Amino acid sequence: MRYSRFSILYLLGTVLLAGCDRSRYIVLDPKGPVGQQELDLIMISVILCAVIIIPVLIIFVYLLTRYRDKPGNQAPYQPEWDDSKLLEIVWWGIPIIIVAILGVYTAKTTINLTKPPVKDVKPVVVQVTSLDWKWLFTYPGQRVATVNYAVIPAGVPIQFVLTADAPMNSFWVPQLGGQEYSMPGMSMGLWLQADKPGNYFGSGANFTGKGFAHMQFKVKAVNQADFNKWAVKLKKGGSPALTKAGYAELSKPNNIGELSFSSYPKNLFEGIVNKNGGTYHHHMHGYGEDMSKMSMPAMNTK
Repeated sequence: MRYSRFSILYLLGTVLLAGCDRSRYIVLDPKGPVGQQELDLIMISVILCAVIIIPVLIIFVYLLTRYRDKPGNQAPYQPEWDDSKLLEIVWWGIPIIIVAILGVYTAKTTINLTKPPVKDVKPVVVQVTSLDWKWLFTYPGQRVATVNYAVIPAGVPIQFVLTADAPMNSFWVPQLGGQEYSMPGMSMGLWLQADKPGNYFGSGANFTGKGFAHMQFKVKAVNQADFNKWAVKLKKGGSPALTKAGYAELSKPNNIGELSFSSYPKNLFEGIVNKNGGTYHHHMHGYGEDMSKMSMPAMNTK
């Protein structure tokens, strides 16, 4: 395990969370390396907080019982006491050490999450556009599109590139990793990966109006061969093409089910970003088009 030297802390964290049914609390049931790193950070944070909170509560109860006014209380009476260098060092030193430890691991995890979960597998790029109240997924490498569901290959890093053509939202697949904002005029990047095939719940996590409660989607992880077959079948299996007129209709505020498209207009995602002011911003993750054509040697370059 990445934090093997903290095995005792993990054991304590496991005890603290032993009563949680992970199938019900999906944030605590990661199914990919990104989600696992974030759970590790949550566990460390809980343990470090417990290191402070539990002793403070114990001391609080002790003080109430030891120094309360009662007959026969032998606690020393020191009305002029106002300073203790030892106590000052303890109650300032311990929090500083804990904050430093938490800061180091938070920074380390945050930096790691900006990189592909694995370096020796070519990533798949999925462009994500949040609309009122639905999600559009376009695949620049496969030239297909879906609405309210995404298919990804298991064991492969996925670079989600996010924008919005509606009020700002937040893209979240709890079992695969944390959320990332989708904002008009911006292209935001989020690396995720599913270790095994399965269906994973996804949702918008930023309130955007009356249809927000139903703004959910599925991420379907399949093996690489099935992913390739799915893309070919979608492209040649009779699904309609998404046209510019079709996108204009799709972007109108409403709730709909899952849709599939065999193609979509060239540079659709880039056009969505730019029409909302994207030409005035620097996009760290581009639009995903170049990354979908990335070669393995280039991807391994540090």
